[in-house]
Amino acid sequence: MKLEKREYDAVVVGSGPNGLAAAIVLQQNGLSVLLIEGKDTIGGGMRSAELTLPGFTHDICSAIHPLAVGSPFFETLPLASYGLEYIYPGVAAAHPFDSGKASVLRHSISETAGLLDADAEAYEKLMQPVVNDWPSIAPDVLGPLHYPKHPLAMAKFGLTALRSATSAASRFTTEEAKGLFAGMAAHSMQPLTHLTTAAIALVLMSAGHLDGWPLPKGGTQSIANALASYFASLGGKIETNTYITSLDQLPSSHAVLFDITPRQLLQIAGHKFSHIYKWQLERYRYGMGVFKVDWALDGPIPFIAEECRNAGTVHIGNTFGEIVDSEQATWNGRHPEKPFVLLAQQSLFDQSRAVGGKQTAWAYCHVPNSSTVDMTDAIEKQIERFAPGFRERILAKHTMNTAQVEEYNPNYVGGDINGGVIDLSQLFTRPALRWSPYKTSAKGMYICSASTPPGGGVHGMCGYYAAKRALRDVFSISLKPL
Repeated sequence: MKLEKREYDAVVVGSGPNGLAAAIVLQQNGLSVLLIEGKDTIGGGMRSAELTLPGFTHDICSAIHPLAVGSPFFETLPLASYGLEYIYPGVAAAHPFDSGKASVLRHSISETAGLLDADAEAYEKLMQPVVNDWPSIAPDVLGPLHYPKHPLAMAKFGLTALRSATSAASRFTTEEAKGLFAGMAAHSMQPLTHLTTAAIALVLMSAGHLDGWPLPKGGTQSIANALASYFASLGGKIETNTYITSLDQLPSSHAVLFDITPRQLLQIAGHKFSHIYKWQLERYRYGMGVFKVDWALDGPIPFIAEECRNAGTVHIGNTFGEIVDSEQATWNGRHPEKPFVLLAQQSLFDQSRAVGGKQTAWAYCHVPNSSTVDMTDAIEKQIERFAPGFRERILAKHTMNTAQVEEYNPNYVGGDINGGVIDLSQLFTRPALRWSPYKTSAKGMYICSASTPPGGGVHGMCGYYAAKRALRDVFSISLKPL
C-alpha cells in the first residue's frame, strides 16, 4: 500500500543515544527523518561541558562506555570516520578495600582472576562461558523478549543473570571477589537482593573482558556528535531548541518515535492512547536517583592502591556487605553515611579534559528518588577514605541533586538515570505489557527510550529495536537480525 505524502516519513523526538539510533536506522532505510531536540545541543545523556573552571571538560551525565563500544548496533556504524575515538585505560575498573588492597577488572579474565586468590577458579568458571557466548547472545540480551537465535546459550546465561547479586556472589569466598561483583551489580540501582541484579554485573564484566571500558576522547559529547554527523551524512535533519509538549508542534509524518519516558509521553500524547495503555503508563515505576559531583583537581586522586591510580573507573564501597546495606538503605528512602560511589577519572588518560597538568574527576552516589539532600560531604569522605589527601587537591566542584539532574534532562525522573526501575517486573514489560514494548496504542506512535528494553546505558539498542518495529509496521520494511 502506497503511503500518502507527508512532510517527513518519520519524526524522532529526543536526541539521546536511543533517539539518534532510531533516527539513523530509519534514515538508513531510505526514509526522510527529522530529529527534534529540546536543548541547544544534541546528545541527551551524552553531553560534556566546562562545569567547574575554564579548560576543564566534564561529562554531565554518562562518562565511561563499555556498552557503547560493545553495542551490536553502534559497532555497525563508521563512527570513527566521524571523529569518535575511544581511549582504553589499562585497568577498566578498580575496587579498593580498607585493607589497602584492590580488586580489578582487566581485559584478561586470567589476570582479573589471578588477583582473587582462592576465588580465581570460581571467577574463571563464572565468566569464561559468558564471555565466550556474549558475541552471539548480545543482540538478544540487549533487546525485547523474543525467541533467541541461540536458545541454549541464552538459557545458560539466564541461569545466573536472573538471580540476585547476593545469590550469584555466594560462589565466592573472598571479600575481594565478592566486593568486585557487588560494585558491578550496584549499577542496577536497586537492592542487590532483588532478582536480575546479577545480570548487569555479568554484562559489565563481559564487556570489560571483550571490549574494555573506554572513555571517548574529548568527552562523551563526542559520541553524540559522531552519531549526529553520520545521521546528517545520510540526509537526516536535526532541529534543536524545540521542546515538544504537544503533538500539535510536530510536523506531519507517518511515524513518530519518542525518546522520552512514560511521564512525558503521557503529557504529550496521553489523550491518544487507549484506556488500558494509559493505565499501564501511569503505573510505571521510577527507581533511585543520583547525586553527582564533578571536581577540578590540582593533581591525580592519591589512592592508596596503585590499581586505583591506573583505573578509568573506581567503585568505592568496600565490602560486599557494606554495599548491600548501602543500596538497601537508599532503596528504603534513607541516605547512608557511607554510600556506594561510582567514580571516573577521565583526564588521567585524556589530557584534553584539563589544562596545565591538572585533573578532573566525576562521581555520583545513589539517593532516594527526588531527594534533594546534599551528598557532597558523604561522597568526598568515601573517596578520602581510600585516597587520603583527596580534598586538598580540589580546586573547584560542581554538584547536581536529583531535581537538578531532572531539570537538565527530563528523562531522568526524580534523578533516575535508568529511565525506570529495571527489576523483574519491568525488565521486558517496560513501559507496558504488550506484544511489542516499543509500540504504543496509538497508530504510528512508538517509544524508543531507556524506558523500553533493554533499559539504561549508552548502547542505542532501544532506539534500534523501536525503529525496526516502526519500519515493519508502517513502511513494510523488515530488517535482518543484527
